[in-house]
Amino acid sequence: MTRATSGVVTRQRRNKILKQAKGAVGSRHKLFKSAKETVIRGLNFAFRDRRVRKREFRALWIARINAATRAEGMGYAVFMDGLKKANIDVNRKVLADLAVNDPAAFGRFITLAKEALA
Repeated sequence: MTRATSGVVTRQRRNKILKQAKGAVGSRHKLFKSAKETVIRGLNFAFRDRRVRKREFRALWIARINAATRAEGMGYAVFMDGLKKANIDVNRKVLADLAVNDPAAFGRFITLAKEALA
């Protein structure tokens, strides 16, 4: 009886890795060994950067809110403290969107924060 080499399963596994390494440059999308290293590295970056993206967006929102509040003569920390004291629970994403797209509505938040601090 001949030896079973499980060639179909091995080829499918290798082709799956090569398909994932499709956009890599040079031999990194052609040769299995280097393609496997590329895919593992890429998946590690993807895992890490899904968390980093959240940090970067929060920093962007804070920068936008800070710029809008400084235009009104108030700092970011003072503004957020005023909102907290006024019992206004609006997240930074919404505040940043208002600061960019609807300055009038954001101005109302600033007046509410100033009243709460006074």
